[in-house]
Amino acid sequence: MVFQVRPKIRIFKLIYNPCIRNFASTTYRLHRNENLYENKYDTQEPKTHFGFKSVPENVKQTLVGQVFSNVASKYDLMNDIMSFGIHRCWKDHFIRTMAPGPGTKLLDVAGGTGDIAMGFFNYCKEIHNDITAKATLLDINPKMLEVGKERFSMTSYEKTSQIAFELGNAENLESIPSNSYDIYTIAFGIRNCTHIDQVLHEAYRVLKPGGRFMCLEFGKVQNPVVSLMYNLYSFQIIPVMGQLVAADINSYQYLVESIQQFPSQDKFAKMIENAGFTIVNNGWEDLSFGIAAIHSGFKL
Repeated sequence: MVFQVRPKIRIFKLIYNPCIRNFASTTYRLHRNENLYENKYDTQEPKTHFGFKSVPENVKQTLVGQVFSNVASKYDLMNDIMSFGIHRCWKDHFIRTMAPGPGTKLLDVAGGTGDIAMGFFNYCKEIHNDITAKATLLDINPKMLEVGKERFSMTSYEKTSQIAFELGNAENLESIPSNSYDIYTIAFGIRNCTHIDQVLHEAYRVLKPGGRFMCLEFGKVQNPVVSLMYNLYSFQIIPVMGQLVAADINSYQYLVESIQQFPSQDKFAKMIENAGFTIVNNGWEDLSFGIAAIHSGFKL
């Protein structure tokens, strides 16, 4: 019996120990790169994080823009590969939790390639047989917006003028009137914004009284075993996938770092509440052990 157990332990160590060493090595390199960024942007400007790096606030938007310009053409493909398609289940549940009624007016911020807006229209058509619902897909990145436009150009939604596209900044929706939308959504986009509090206040402003704010974003995993495996996968595998599929390891390194930097579910729920929204229960629903979460608040 002893001789049967020891080989198993040895095999486990051969697999587990290199993973830990690689994770530690990656963490060291990331902190070293962070110091290099701090030296590069050694100014008196207020600082914020760009992944694990510290950069001036007025630089982050440009850096994030470069990331999404680089990944726009492979964005949907990489999401499918990285999540094994699970992101589609999250988004489908997000839409069903939203449960929009006939004639709903949606503002989808950081709408990117259009997954949420498309799911919104499909739900209204399938559940209510409704073609009066309207959506504005807003994104700060022109290349991401172009991918969304191309996708909708192959559907009837564009022909019926149900969808509109707008280039804009979530932190300052200057072109959007106050009290003008029923639902505001932002999916996997708010963590890339420099001032999350400003995004939330703008969301509150543009919603009608009784309107709903909904955010789908990555969260913090509480289960220690799942958390360890998830972190190893995020830092050791996803950047390599980014290099192999999109020829861009740096952008996907930033994306996994940005997930780590985003507030925990309870802290983000408090930020939503501080922006004026009324939250129900704890304000969020964990998905897949908390890898992602749906946050919701009402303008009452």
